[in-house]
Amino acid sequence: MGSSYNSATARSRVLSAGGYHHHIGPNTWESRGGKSPAHGTTGLFHTAFLYPDRASLADALRRLVNAGWPLEGAADHGVSEAIYLRDPDGNGVELYRDRPQAEWPRGTDGELTMVNEPLDLQVLLAEAP
Repeated sequence: MGSSYNSATARSRVLSAGGYHHHIGPNTWESRGGKSPAHGTTGLFHTAFLYPDRASLADALRRLVNAGWPLEGAADHGVSEAIYLRDPDGNGVELYRDRPQAEWPRGTDGELTMVNEPLDLQVLLAEAP
């Protein structure tokens, strides 16, 4: 995802980006050996990680592909482009980038008209640094 480990133990990691001390602290302090919620039940749908630009999202995709990590989907929402996957515990993860507002699709009345179109991952990969 472009973050780095600041510290790690057998049951936790502290992740950050840009030199900050911690942004995310995944752990198994309370859930080691636990089961993921069943599909269709209440709970967290997914976490979303915003990338600053298309090249950064492409780089994340390149790293996922190189690691052989399975993807669940990819979508162009008009206002953003997103890649969907599952973390090792089965939780949903969205990696995305926002388009500049000037590029957002709008109807003749000026209202935002979001879409849910396929995202061409091969074209995105070609933009990876």
